[in-house]
Amino acid sequence: MKQRRTEILKAAIGLIADEGYANLSMRALAREVGMKLASLQYHFRSWDDLLQAIVSYVSEAYGQSFAALKQSEEQIGIREIVSFILIDETGANISGDRLWPQLWAMQQVEPLVSDLVDDIYSTYLQVLEQALRDAGASAPHAEALLLMSMLEGSTIFVGE
Repeated sequence: MKQRRTEILKAAIGLIADEGYANLSMRALAREVGMKLASLQYHFRSWDDLLQAIVSYVSEAYGQSFAALKQSEEQIGIREIVSFILIDETGANISGDRLWPQLWAMQQVEPLVSDLVDDIYSTYLQVLEQALRDAGASAPHAEALLLMSMLEGSTIFVGE
């Protein structure tokens, strides 16, 4: 059952990334995974349950990705962090470069997603600020904010 639930979550994330948040519904997701709506509702009783599960899944994927980056044996420099942010591969079959713009849009209407985006953004910023501090930046917080806004623009508005 857990495996099927994960497959459904990956399909939901794929729909969001490929077709946009506005095109995700319980019915569309049921069609995507080849099941009846009632069967989908066995796994996720409501839209809120589904959204909570999506947010948890994405949050966990990013958390694991950040942990792996921090535990890397190599020296993590600004170049590696910028590459990590731009490529945005979480290792959980989440197409971050396509998903992130949708999450950014979703946060306008979904408080859960807003919290998720804030947490991910904050973590990116902290990691980038530390790398700048390690590189001897004179104003690491300001430089991290500037660099992050430039990266954010390229990931949200440019995409692939």
